[in-house]
Amino acid sequence: MILIIDFGSQTTHLISRRIKDLGVKTHIALPDQALSAIDEYKPKGIILSGGPSSVYAKDGLLVDKQIFTQDIPVLGICYGHEVMAHLLGGKVKPGVRKEYGPETLTITKQNTLLEGLNREELVWNSHFDRVVAPPQGSQITGFTKSVSVAAFADEKKKLYGTMFHPESHHTPKGNKILSNFLFTISGEIPSDQKTQLDQLVKLVKSQIGKNTAVCALSGGIDSAVAAVLTAKAIGNRLTCLYVDTGMMREGETDQIVNTFQKHFHLNLKVLRAEKEFLSALRGITDPEEKRKTVGRVFIEVFEDEAKKLSAKFLIQGTIYPDVIESKGSKHAHNIKSHHNVGGLPEKHGFKIVEPLRNLYKDEVREIAKELNFPKELISRHVFPGPGLAVRIIGEVTSEKLDILRRADAIVVDELKKAGLYNGIWMGFAVFAGIKTTGVAGDERKYGETIALRIIESKDTMSADWVRLPYDLLAKISHRIVTEVFEVVRVVYDITTKPPATMEWE
Repeated sequence: MILIIDFGSQTTHLISRRIKDLGVKTHIALPDQALSAIDEYKPKGIILSGGPSSVYAKDGLLVDKQIFTQDIPVLGICYGHEVMAHLLGGKVKPGVRKEYGPETLTITKQNTLLEGLNREELVWNSHFDRVVAPPQGSQITGFTKSVSVAAFADEKKKLYGTMFHPESHHTPKGNKILSNFLFTISGEIPSDQKTQLDQLVKLVKSQIGKNTAVCALSGGIDSAVAAVLTAKAIGNRLTCLYVDTGMMREGETDQIVNTFQKHFHLNLKVLRAEKEFLSALRGITDPEEKRKTVGRVFIEVFEDEAKKLSAKFLIQGTIYPDVIESKGSKHAHNIKSHHNVGGLPEKHGFKIVEPLRNLYKDEVREIAKELNFPKELISRHVFPGPGLAVRIIGEVTSEKLDILRRADAIVVDELKKAGLYNGIWMGFAVFAGIKTTGVAGDERKYGETIALRIIESKDTMSADWVRLPYDLLAKISHRIVTEVFEVVRVVYDITTKPPATMEWE
């Protein structure tokens, strides 16, 4: 057992996930629960997560110093690294340069935690404060361009800190670092911790019993897997409702009907509600308000139909990144609202079942393979619950949706033709909401700007932009400005997450 102290990081559960993949159990506790959790779970190692706080802030989260005297190895990550330094005689200061995304770690002293790494390694960062002096008794083991103490180690006491995030798959040797801490330093023994399909089916069956249920089926892989899992658990007592918001990708509704009625034989009903959504979104430009509005209207449309079915339970395809970005843990910051997080309020009469709530996207896709999903659906790019509304900067209108839908279809088509689609996490067009001057047929033309967002990721908690070939970018741009007449300019987003989010909004 490894105990993870959660300081509110967006990646706390990702740390747990990586450790689970390596065959070790975890328990996540809040800082004020640390000592009691040590007594209860007898962990072989402790990890202090990152978090949005500052050790010097009035409400800065700290932990009881006694955890460092329990003869248990401790690894501090990012904010946890700062907490260790602050509490153990080191020094933390605000950074002079933010580090978001990839940086080069230079290892200055070999140690058990970084064993097996080269002198220089790529690591993933997300911080502003920095450690400028390590804890007493510790030695600096690595630095980056802006951080002189990017890693430290006290081998005698088995205390280690990293300013970077080894849990991110964008830290290529991250699993090696975690393995060193788990097995060499903490003495853990790996076992199979893989999520079993039959366990999920059994869980859903126990939650719903003999009752009926409805599923909010979006067509994405998450809600699709949740629906098929539930159908395996309760059979024809499940009805799937697909709300066509009018903000779907080109041809999406027809594809969903064909897939889920013909391939999976699910009881599916399509609710066409474009007018209701566009009316509610009229005049709204704030992205968070858009998300909440879409969520509210979705609930209204969905509930009206679900009531006719007298269903007791609502199945949702919520996955863990949805939860954590919507402030799924006590000390986490809200990044953006997800309309499927928290579900319908209790007053609506539904009990929520979220079989995938603690899983990441790649785990969901593995389950989809076990369920014999069509390959096209498994590899289909992630799509936000509120649809194209969040990829339109400014007010959402039917005209803008039409422009964006046509441009987006070109992006997807060209990525598939180039054989790159399946290796990319998300590739899509954004209606930037910026009017710009162009020339068409020797005439001045004042038209729209489309931005391209094409990124690679594994779990959505971090992402990097894809270095597409220039020829492919040129082809996409040419097709958009010639086939989508309203557009005169195409730009390419080269921002990582962090500091950007996956989406544009």
